Amino acid sequence: MLDDVLRDADVTIISRHDTDGDAVVMSLAHYNSLMETLHLASTPANAEAMARAIRQDRAGEAQARTLIDPDNA
Repeated sequence: MLDDVLRDADVTIISRHDTDGDAVVMSLAHYNSLMETLHLASTPANAEAMARAIRQDRAGEAQARTLIDPDNA
């Protein structure tokens, strides 16, 4: 099951019939990505900036940029 989760970048829900509460198994990378997204969307200003960037990308207005290497700045 863990190999499937890692290979497919998916989640697996584990249902427990004898008690309340199911569990989710996912890769650490997937979990970290979700936590980062929740953090970025946690303030209205960040949420609006992300929404604006998504709108610009969908409208074909996004521009590729070269990241600054702090070691060479």
